[in-house]
Amino acid sequence: MPTFKEIGEALKPVADPEIHISVVDLGLVYGAEVKSGAAEGGDAVKVVMSLTSPACPYGPMLLASIHQAVAKLPGVKDVDVDLTFDPLWDPKTMASEEAKDQLGIY
Repeated sequence: MPTFKEIGEALKPVADPEIHISVVDLGLVYGAEVKSGAAEGGDAVKVVMSLTSPACPYGPMLLASIHQAVAKLPGVKDVDVDLTFDPLWDPKTMASEEAKDQLGIY
């Protein structure tokens, strides 16, 4: 069963295509849940995330990238990526310090 840390590490390389910062560092991943043995003898992972904007044109691409990254984890047979805008993403409170530096938020 993958841990939350392993899921986060798998998602770290997935970057927002416009600002080139990891979705993890941006704070766009709100959570993940693992259900053991759910599909075909493997684990099911549900990732809850947001986008930088509800009108983000790269939304479908990011969702697919998140799905692919988690699906590569050993033992994962089913991935569900849920998109939410509650709460709305706020880089001042949700992004890592490194991402804030890259975004010019002080």
